[in-house]
Amino acid sequence: MDTIRRLCGFAAGLERLITTRDAVELDAMWDEQNLGQIGWEALALARRANTEALEPALAQVDRRLLAALERCRAFLDPHIVTFRVPELERWQHAAAAALVGARWGVAGLRTVIADTQAPLGRRYFAFLALAERHPSDAWPLFERYLRTPGAHHAFVAAAVEAARYYPGQGGAPTVIALFQRIRGDEMLRRFLAPKILESLYVLGDPIALPLYEELLVAGHTNRDVERCEVTRALVGVRKLTGRVAASSKYPDPEEPNVIRALDEAQRIFEEVKDRLEPVVVI
Repeated sequence: MDTIRRLCGFAAGLERLITTRDAVELDAMWDEQNLGQIGWEALALARRANTEALEPALAQVDRRLLAALERCRAFLDPHIVTFRVPELERWQHAAAAALVGARWGVAGLRTVIADTQAPLGRRYFAFLALAERHPSDAWPLFERYLRTPGAHHAFVAAAVEAARYYPGQGGAPTVIALFQRIRGDEMLRRFLAPKILESLYVLGDPIALPLYEELLVAGHTNRDVERCEVTRALVGVRKLTGRVAASSKYPDPEEPNVIRALDEAQRIFEEVKDRLEPVVVI
C-alpha cells in the first residue's frame, strides 16, 4: 500500500535524525531528505477514512517523532528550537490523531476533539481528520464552529472545508453567512475567504450567485488564482450560469485571454477540490 510505504519512509527519515551528532548535521539531514514534504504528504494520507491497516506504521511514526523531539530539544540550538521543534510537534499531534482514527475511528476522533484538556494541536488534527471522513451525522459539530464568533481560526477553517461535503444540510448558506460576518476583518478574510469560496465552488449552490456577483467588482485580487476572490467569483458565476461576466479584474469578458485564464483557474480548482489543507496551529 502506498500510504504504508510513505509512512515507513517517513519513520526511516526520522530515525536518521535521531542518530545525528549535532544540530548542524540534523539540519542538513532534514533538508537532504526533504523531510517536510515527506512528512506532511504521509500524514495527509493517514488521516483519511478506512485506515485501520495503518495502525502499526502510524505507531512507529509516533514513537520516532517523540524520540526525534527529545533529540532536537537536547541541542538547544536557536534554529532547531525555533523551526524544527515546532514542526516536529505538529507532526506528532497529527500522527497521534491519525493513530486514534486508525484504532477507534470516528468515535475516537470525537473523543479527542471534545477533550478540552488535550493539546490544541492534537484536537485540531482530530477535527481535521473528522472533516476528511465527513460522517453524515457530524455536520452539527462543524456548523457550530462556523456559527460561533471567536471560535479558533484553525477549527473554523477545517469546518469551512468540511462544509463542501454537506450540500443538503445548509453548508452553502452557513459559509456565506460566515463570509459576511468576517468580511471587514482583513486578517480573517485573507485567511478564510479562499476556503469559503472553494467550498462554495464545490457545492455549486445557486444561493452563492449574489455573493459572486458582488465580488466581481468588490472582491480582493491576487496573482495566485486560488487566493483571488474575483477569479473565484468569475469561475463560480460561469459554473452556475454559463456566462463570463465583466469584472474589476477583466473588464472585457470577450477577450480570449479571459477565457483561457478562467479555464486554467477552473482546472486548478478541480484538482484540489477534495484536498483539505492543514493550517499552522500556534
